[in-house]
Amino acid sequence: MAITQWKTFLFPYEQAVNELKVKFKSIRTELRRKNDYSPVEFVTGRVKEINSILEKVNKYDIPIDRIEYELEDIAGIRIMCQFVDDIWTVINIIRERKDMQIVYEKDYVTNVKESGYRSYHIVIKYPVNMSTGLKMILAEIQIRTLAMNFWATIEHSLNYKYRKDLPEDVRERLKNAAHAAYKLDEEMRIIKGEIMDAQKLFEIKSSLVTRISDNILALTNLGKHIEAARYREQLNRFLENGEVIDLTNLLSSTEKTLTMYKHRSY
Repeated sequence: MAITQWKTFLFPYEQAVNELKVKFKSIRTELRRKNDYSPVEFVTGRVKEINSILEKVNKYDIPIDRIEYELEDIAGIRIMCQFVDDIWTVINIIRERKDMQIVYEKDYVTNVKESGYRSYHIVIKYPVNMSTGLKMILAEIQIRTLAMNFWATIEHSLNYKYRKDLPEDVRERLKNAAHAAYKLDEEMRIIKGEIMDAQKLFEIKSSLVTRISDNILALTNLGKHIEAARYREQLNRFLENGEVIDLTNLLSSTEKTLTMYKHRSY
């Protein structure tokens, strides 16, 4: 297949990856805007390189005209979660979607690979709107925690270096690292409530600081430099050791002052 033919062949996969990334990222955005917890931490995607496709084709003796039917991971999406529990939440979200059809699932979270690899794989059929009409393609979605992803990235690099023939000592260290990653996920699961409370508190404070800063800037633009400087000093003090109530009260004060000066300017 010539390079121009490859580009034509891979185009719907590129479109699918772009669309799927947007769709899964929008889940995170929507939930965050509603101040709800998002099981999606971040999303990445890629289309398999031509040389990687050819390696797999040769390895499994797949005819060129059967690639789109037998290679399931030409389009790949990876969804990272903070906690193991989030993986199952994301899986249920995918199962309930109407814009993609699940072909099958592989649970390497429960059924860990011999190497120590953990991840949940879902192969889907996804419709891509082309100029010539609707085209169904296969895509693979991998769902894993941040710890699982870190380990898998290292394993992939080492397998590439050693051409998948890892020395025994490296293989053993990787297994130990996989166990350590699993223990990390377990510890994070146990204190999940504490972590989520801390993250929520950070988001609330961040929102308050942003709104206060906007009000201070607005006062400066109105020429009220003394008031702006006074509020900025208070904000700086609260950034170091202030509580949410302090920031809330400061926000209220800046809003009242800003409203007063705006009314006077009319």
